[in-house]
Amino acid sequence: MTGGKDKEIKYDTELDTRGLFCPEPLFELRTFSESLDIGQCFKVLADDPAAEEDLTRWAKRTGTELVEFFKDGDDLIFYFRKRE
Repeated sequence: MTGGKDKEIKYDTELDTRGLFCPEPLFELRTFSESLDIGQCFKVLADDPAAEEDLTRWAKRTGTELVEFFKDGDDLIFYFRKRE
C-alpha cells in the first residue's frame, strides 16, 4: 500500500522508532502493540530501510491490519489496526 502525506488517517497512538536499526524497530513494535486494545489504530515511524519488510511481515504474522503505508523522504510511515 502506498499513499501520500496529504491523506489524513485517524489514529489512537504513535510509536517513533526512527534512529533504531534492525531488529530494534521490530522489538519496540512487539512490546508496544501488546499494550494496545483490540481495534486501536496506531502509527509507527521508522527510518531503517529494513523496517518496511520487517514490519509488514510482522503484521501478516500477527494478524494486525496494515491500514496504510507510505514513504516521506527517509521516513517510513505505517498505520496499523490491532486485531484479535
